Amino acid sequence: MATNTCNKNVVKNVPYYDRPRERLLRVGAVHLSDTELLAIILRTGTEKETAYELAQRLLSKFDDLRGLAQASHAELIELKGIGQVKAIEMHAAFELGRRLTGVPRQSRASIRLPRDVADLMIPELAHLTQEHFVCLFLNTKNYVIGKQTIFVGSLDSSIVHPREVFKEAIRRSSASVICLHNHPSGDPTPSREDIAITHTLREAGELVGISLLDHVIIGDGKYVSLKEQGYF
Repeated sequence: MATNTCNKNVVKNVPYYDRPRERLLRVGAVHLSDTELLAIILRTGTEKETAYELAQRLLSKFDDLRGLAQASHAELIELKGIGQVKAIEMHAAFELGRRLTGVPRQSRASIRLPRDVADLMIPELAHLTQEHFVCLFLNTKNYVIGKQTIFVGSLDSSIVHPREVFKEAIRRSSASVICLHNHPSGDPTPSREDIAITHTLREAGELVGISLLDHVIIGDGKYVSLKEQGYF
């Protein structure tokens, strides 16, 4: 009992200036741990634990921050100390992080190589458990001016229709498009369906005057460019 009480009092007895919110103000968010940042989002804990301890428990339950970000709403609200509001706030925070990672600021370097696309999108797509077909829309200088998830689920040429891809490209006045999708298996090797979709989209792009620059498949930290593979 004494040990448990001591552990529970560790955070409660931390000086005012060393608590997560105060530490953020004092040293900046970049110097805070995942647990501290999550504790700030949670704001409050339970009757028997602080927000910091609740954050520790969540990260331990789902192994790490990435695991927690993939948790469903139902999984979160089943946990003691996490109600509807906290679950919604965490979903919103993680989604903002994904969006910020996925779309570069205009000041960043333009897309020149498939590696640039992979570096940009692996953090967003590699962890997903379903296939997401995403388009990056570029201007004449190859800066990304927009991003759109066209479809979620197993890819099929009848579902990933050129109309949806190039409707968005035209709406954004894009000069070119890069398509990509993830393989939840972690293996980015293109399937026959992937190759067929690529040919269809490339031909459609030629008709409307918007080039399909590449189709990149994202795996677990790896990627395959169908342009580099000779399918363009």
